[in-house]
Amino acid sequence: MTTVRRSFLKTTAAAAVAAALPSLNFAQVAPDRRNFAPQSGAWRTFEVTTRVDIVKPEGVTRVWLPIPSVDSDYQRSLESGFSSNGTARFAQDGLEGAKMLCVEFAANEARPYVELTSRVQTQGRALDWSQKNAAAESTDTLRFYTRATTLIPTDGIVRKTALAATQGARTDVEKAQKLYDWIVANTYREPKVRGCGEGDIKTMLETGNLGGKCADLNALFVGLCRSVGVPARDVYGIRLVPSAFGYKELSGNPASLKGAQHCRSEVYLKGYGWVAMDPADVAKVMRLETADWIKNTTNPVVAPVNKALFGGWEGNWMAYNTAHDVALPNAKGEKLGFFMYPIAENAAGRFDSYAPDDFKYQITAREIKA
Repeated sequence: MTTVRRSFLKTTAAAAVAAALPSLNFAQVAPDRRNFAPQSGAWRTFEVTTRVDIVKPEGVTRVWLPIPSVDSDYQRSLESGFSSNGTARFAQDGLEGAKMLCVEFAANEARPYVELTSRVQTQGRALDWSQKNAAAESTDTLRFYTRATTLIPTDGIVRKTALAATQGARTDVEKAQKLYDWIVANTYREPKVRGCGEGDIKTMLETGNLGGKCADLNALFVGLCRSVGVPARDVYGIRLVPSAFGYKELSGNPASLKGAQHCRSEVYLKGYGWVAMDPADVAKVMRLETADWIKNTTNPVVAPVNKALFGGWEGNWMAYNTAHDVALPNAKGEKLGFFMYPIAENAAGRFDSYAPDDFKYQITAREIKA
């Protein structure tokens, strides 16, 4: 058996000396949740590892793992490397640049495995609304982020809903605020939805079932924005470590990031550039942060989150990509609506990415201190 190792950009030894983060212990955080106020300026470096083990091989097996692909003012996607007993290569989605590791295992491989390790630097985001000095984005890029996708149409009931919600708004900032407020007021976190949801916004609006998770609620926000001409995009990623502000529902456990995938969103506002948004996390805090379902945004647990996530987010989260309608190389299954979970197929079909214990994958993170 031969183990293959590659470096996407360059090999580094720094991660080898990093200490693993402890498991979550919110008693140690001693938070004052009324002070939720993410700020930019302090970069943090993380090593994120995804391990897949195919327990019961059946014919040729293929695995696709998302790689952090975003380079921006809030994230630097550094090098990625892997080890595997399959044939592996790096690839990239041709439409939106989502990077991935593609691995194929021979039918006679008894214990297929792959381990992907990526390093990123992240920081918090907090927009200074008094400053309008961002460089203008290209017309083609802005047009691209107002387009419709398979799960995010921009006509019909989507546009009708957005026009009603933005009535009286004159600027793109006013439209974004009204749509953000509409999501917070009219949708809700539904814990029974599997994974992060599917993001089928037309069905949500047509049925009136506005409960969901991040890939549903933030996709709805993005679709509403696009339908009234405000460029917007989903950003698919994963929470890595606890919230510095003590919010358990806005945290990741670095020892086991099972279920820590989280979709956020951005809108492009003239003079401000791409601005962070996350109305879905407001809904999550309202539904799950306390024992009681909080139904209003004036509650002291919710109010600071509602305010901060219009224009900011905490840097304990890593972005993978902003891609929709992703065609995986050599896949037999259909295109993905979005790509932030490990994907695998064998002779029996596509694995259930929302069942990491059955699929047998694990994701961990550790912070690398300078």
